Amino acid sequence: MLSPVRAATSGAIRRSLVASSQTSGRRLFSATSVHRAAQNNASSTASSSSRSGSSWLTITGLTALAATSGYYLFSPVEASAAAAAATRAAPEKPSTPKVVDAAADKKKFLQSTTVIFVLGGPGAGKGTQCANLVRDFGFVHLSAGDLLRAEQERRGSQYGELIKTYIKEGKIVPMEVTIALLENAMLASGQTRFLIDGFPRKMDQALKFEEAVVPSKFTLYFECPEEVMLKRLMKRGETSGRSDDNIESIKKRFRTFTDTSYPVIEYYNKSDKVHTVSCVDSPDAVYARVKAIFNNLFNENK
Repeated sequence: MLSPVRAATSGAIRRSLVASSQTSGRRLFSATSVHRAAQNNASSTASSSSRSGSSWLTITGLTALAATSGYYLFSPVEASAAAAAATRAAPEKPSTPKVVDAAADKKKFLQSTTVIFVLGGPGAGKGTQCANLVRDFGFVHLSAGDLLRAEQERRGSQYGELIKTYIKEGKIVPMEVTIALLENAMLASGQTRFLIDGFPRKMDQALKFEEAVVPSKFTLYFECPEEVMLKRLMKRGETSGRSDDNIESIKKRFRTFTDTSYPVIEYYNKSDKVHTVSCVDSPDAVYARVKAIFNNLFNENK
């Protein structure tokens, strides 16, 4: 078991690990993730069932997630050696060394982060409207679909073929993969406002994300008739090059949205956490309604 890193600073650990990566050819998770993994790893056998937050974030968990994040974690032996080297390099301090508090880091993140789920059928125009919100309200737009498509093309990805098959068949990719990609992207951005587009696709995804990462503020639902979405997608398919922009995949995606994604909207609607916007009109007309919602909720008049 890897002992918690106590004396070394984050900077010293990172420098030591990065120096080693130059000879190994492997990249790493962020120093923060490594710290959190070390903390969780130390307590996993004693209280694994009682930990809150990202309980999977241990040395073993990070290793399993390496293929989904685009980063590669050193083996426990290498990580221990790098941490020991960083500890030796860190200057001696008379005071008690600071222990990284993963729970405190998680709490701080929760308090300062706003997550809005953006849902709607394929072709409803979610990406277009998210781009407007990024411009006017400073949100980071994270498309679950884009992250998955990038991962399936990443060289050496353990889940590339799995993702490709699920997307082609209009099925929902296992939530552990999608949530890991989203959380890594959120942490890497350094920002606190996020539009998560096309997620959650199922009820269990919604519950798991809010348990393991952060609760959502509300869901922005773009409502659009299937015939309108089909016309848009067929037009997009002429130039998009996407494997799922064909009539067979599109119909499967419609069924998936109706059967598994719409119940998520109904669930949040019971708690008054859904803002519904019709997408039949022009993009500008739709955004005028979206912007009014955000001005009201965030007290911004842009």
